[in-house]
Amino acid sequence: MASTSLVFPSLQLQFPTRSSRKSPLFNSSSTRRHVRPISASVSEKSPSSSSVSANPPESDRTKSLPFKKIPGDYGLPIVGPISDRLDYFYNQGRNEFFKSRIQKYQSTVFRVNMPPGPTITYKSQVVALLDGKSFPVLFDVSKVEKKDLFTGTYMPSVELTGGYRILSYLDPSEPKHDKLKRVLFYLLKSSRDSVLPEFHSSYTELFETLEASLAEKGKANFVAANDQAAFNFLARSLYGANPADTPLGVDGPKLVSKWVLFNLAPLLILGLPKFIEEPIIHSFRLPPFLIKKDYQRLYDFFYQSSGHVLDEAERLGVSRDEACHNLLFATCFNSFGGMKFQFPNMIKWIGRAGVGLHTRLAEEIRTAVRSNGGKITMGAMEQMPLMKSVVYETFRIEPPVPLQFGKAKTDLVIESHDAAFKVKEGELLFGFQPFATKDPRIFERADEFVPDRFVGEDGEKLLKHVLWSNGPETESPTVGNKQCAGKDFSVLASRLLVVEFFLRYDSFEIEVAPSPLGAAITVTSLKRASF
Repeated sequence: MASTSLVFPSLQLQFPTRSSRKSPLFNSSSTRRHVRPISASVSEKSPSSSSVSANPPESDRTKSLPFKKIPGDYGLPIVGPISDRLDYFYNQGRNEFFKSRIQKYQSTVFRVNMPPGPTITYKSQVVALLDGKSFPVLFDVSKVEKKDLFTGTYMPSVELTGGYRILSYLDPSEPKHDKLKRVLFYLLKSSRDSVLPEFHSSYTELFETLEASLAEKGKANFVAANDQAAFNFLARSLYGANPADTPLGVDGPKLVSKWVLFNLAPLLILGLPKFIEEPIIHSFRLPPFLIKKDYQRLYDFFYQSSGHVLDEAERLGVSRDEACHNLLFATCFNSFGGMKFQFPNMIKWIGRAGVGLHTRLAEEIRTAVRSNGGKITMGAMEQMPLMKSVVYETFRIEPPVPLQFGKAKTDLVIESHDAAFKVKEGELLFGFQPFATKDPRIFERADEFVPDRFVGEDGEKLLKHVLWSNGPETESPTVGNKQCAGKDFSVLASRLLVVEFFLRYDSFEIEVAPSPLGAAITVTSLKRASF
């Protein structure tokens, strides 16, 4: 989920009314009479600025921050990067890798090597930014360049994307960035009327699959069912195509997962023995020709299903072939990949919170839907402050794109909470987002899942520090920045999952296991709605 994640336009572009007449779907003023909405709402214009946090503002103290030399070193060539890679993946694990160095240097800003390192790349050296104050410099494209940094210190072969550098790898200063982002904006705007009904249809199929598996086996694999539902939802809502009715059939999720593996293998732990993973996965690229036929099947599906979008791309000056490869990447890597990661994690956190939260969510969601004629609408969801807060909290505590990179365009001064550091032009900056969004200097009980964290005026002030979209939740994507173009679309899809789930069920129980992407969720109990 990398310099951007779910690449689609803001719902302010996707779901406009078709005339000037007022609709209850978008009448936020009526919503405010009942509850105070969360400011960064998908159906309201997000404010351009808000209070930094519930804590005292830092701005008055920045002038007195001491300048310090950035601590840490990169070690010997080749040896240092490989040593850090072994610590990152095996000896310590990712979280401890960063925590131990924060403790060692007594600083949240330091120098370190980031995987994969040799022999995939010899450019491993980064300045790590591991707090909520220094991290946002990675969003400022006037200060950092994003060219070819979507996956960090290495870039997968363009053979995996039809020979093109895809939008995610382009810096906003490159002419193609503007055109390709506009193509994606058009895609979502043109499909706005299909999103809610197709989500309901696709995820009703998911619920029926879970229930059938529970009846037969006493347990159900949420991840497999979610993969199929997510792919079907995206194909049906964005392209008006049902994969099962095409030569692609039900193979989409499997093909996408294999292709993503070829892109991201150097950054993943697959559960293989270290003596296999290290030389094969982390030291050499998987050959693109091994996935060529599978990728072609995906390409053919998107090319045949996206005619009017390709027409718009040509009008903007982008070839149909390049546009199709970008649509495939946006839908499969960014959107499907995001739903594959985010949805199981949401179920994990909500499931672990227990029946108390489940009951509160069910009551709030059902009351709001009933008061809106029994239908799920944007207006109804604005009357669900707890539901909205729960979704934002899952994005905060486990963001779908944990790694962010940017190259300094000029000499910079970067500030943490405690010190200022000079960075030279050309140095690669790296941020580990979970440390920024769980910064205890910003969030109370930062490591805990707090369902109502973003409810009310004080909660709204914290939304500036929800950063999963490659930008603050209180800001919006444009053609001139690298914020996730589908920020609001992603939030909407996440809200819809919670709403649909608790309209159907009172509560549920799960088992959780680790997975290379997200969490492996097994559903062991579903209690059907009783009120």
